[in-house]
Amino acid sequence: MSRIRFHEVVTRDGFQMEPAFVPTDDKVALVDALSECGYAKIEVTSFVSAKAIPMLRDAEEVMGRIRRVPGVEYAVLVPNLRGAERALESRADEMNLVMSASETHNRANLRMGREDSFATLTEVIRRIEGHAAANVSISTAFGCPMEGDVPPETVLGLTERFADLGVRGVTVCDTTGMAHPDQVRALCEAVQRRLPANLQITLHFHNTRGMGLANVLAALQAGIQRFDGSLGGLGGCPYAPGASGNISSEDAIHMLQAMGHETGVDLDRLLAVARTLPGIVGHEVPSQVSKAGPIWQRHPPPAQAA
Repeated sequence: MSRIRFHEVVTRDGFQMEPAFVPTDDKVALVDALSECGYAKIEVTSFVSAKAIPMLRDAEEVMGRIRRVPGVEYAVLVPNLRGAERALESRADEMNLVMSASETHNRANLRMGREDSFATLTEVIRRIEGHAAANVSISTAFGCPMEGDVPPETVLGLTERFADLGVRGVTVCDTTGMAHPDQVRALCEAVQRRLPANLQITLHFHNTRGMGLANVLAALQAGIQRFDGSLGGLGGCPYAPGASGNISSEDAIHMLQAMGHETGVDLDRLLAVARTLPGIVGHEVPSQVSKAGPIWQRHPPPAQAA
């Protein structure tokens, strides 16, 4: 089987929705611990306005203090040219640029229409060429809580336009947890037919309605080999009422390894890190495997069964 490459987003997508500020020291220590787990990529932070996302106001300091492990890419989210300039100064390996397939969600999230977003991101892509890799995340690719269904052709058209600009990768995002497995399989197959073979295609799922791992499996069966996940299942979308977090990295990686797939991730080490997360954020987290242990873990029998 081909290796599945997993990208960790907890310190960006996970922490941006937390009600209490996670101390910078804790963020740096967590990234450093995750760097030793075998991830292909870690999305460390976001270079957005501190007023917009105060939880990530320490982006420069975090990027400046993390210990970079060879073989791990350190990505950041940037919304515009100013964010890209800050990210370049912080030596980001990849910049993740974001816009929505839904016009309404794009205006709610980014305060502009889709064509204005495309023009803004085109400017960023041209600026960072030769300095950092560009990845574009297409939000609400499987549905919008305000508009409902998003036509697949809208998603495919956006991915093709960005591919034509020379980006390295595209992430197709179920931002609000509206995807179901048949829909995922169909869109993944269509995206791979339409995009260049060398373009990195990543799937980003939320578990809002409990279908996150089923959607991972559907994407995998359609040929996708790159996935985002968030430690503990943290995260969410501020423009999807009731939306819960991303798929749990440890739960998804456990499933893939149980099925015989190579992920490159040391699950035992990752679970040890995951078990520290409630202490960092001050509350329980949704993931399951960090609580129950992997299916191959064995326990001593009770006295009456010995």
